[in-house]
Amino acid sequence: MTSILKNLRDHLPWLQSPAVRRSNAHLRPAWSAVPAAPSGVKEYVRTEAAGDLITAGLLPRRRRMGAADIAERIPLAATPHEIADPAAIRETLQTLYDRGEPITIYADGTGTPRLARIHAMDATEAVFTLRLDGESALPEGPCTFVTRLDSARFQFELSAGWTPLPGHATLVPAPFPQSCLVLNRRASRRLETPVAGNYTASFVMFGTPYEMLLYDVAAGGIGMRCAPRDAPGLHIGRRLQRVRLELNDTVVICDLEVRLSRRFRSFLLGEQVQIGCRFVGLSEQMQTLVDRAITKMAQGRR
Repeated sequence: MTSILKNLRDHLPWLQSPAVRRSNAHLRPAWSAVPAAPSGVKEYVRTEAAGDLITAGLLPRRRRMGAADIAERIPLAATPHEIADPAAIRETLQTLYDRGEPITIYADGTGTPRLARIHAMDATEAVFTLRLDGESALPEGPCTFVTRLDSARFQFELSAGWTPLPGHATLVPAPFPQSCLVLNRRASRRLETPVAGNYTASFVMFGTPYEMLLYDVAAGGIGMRCAPRDAPGLHIGRRLQRVRLELNDTVVICDLEVRLSRRFRSFLLGEQVQIGCRFVGLSEQMQTLVDRAITKMAQGRR
């Protein structure tokens, strides 16, 4: 394409005339640069975790956060493992930025959690910038940060003055934590769906009907699988409404949120996508039906 344009310019000199250049400049869209984040943040870094690329200095689009995004702190009775490797901590924070995962902040002495996202990652220094949800500032002192990452809970502690960047009340720089806690287990045990039986999820997204096979079922959510071409738009954070789950002889109507999306290769089916979802606002009646179906599945394995 470049060579064609060059040949046109060579044979049609009027394309380089001042009038044509002024006209092109007028038609070209005006781009407004995103203000560079101070505090040593030199560029935005995008990795393969998001599945696409981002131009340095341009922020990815994020969905609005809500009460359903609040993550509870890891219980004291739990047995999480600790991460202290700086490279592993940077990689995890980078993944949180790439995916736009909400982070819950518990300020010491206050019972109301705050939501935030990682706004920027420093390319060289151990510094990241938070974008707070809401205008109120964080109180000075220690804070606990909790987020969900796939099936794990990720938690770390930081203590600072939490001074926002000049002119940006919601942007707060923070150092990398020295260590993090990871509770890498599911809230409830999942059972793989048996080969015999009808286990499917049916829903409508953007006016298009979908029907997918269930991979596993748990009290807190389900896993689906399909070919990559059949999973457009099913990215992490997507909400699915009025999903019809057929658990053999049980039918459950529910809302789901996509929490995991990964590709794998099946010997029989080729490349597949596993989509993990959690129930959102499941009624007590529907929860009873799910628990009953899981009990039947477990009994069938004996």
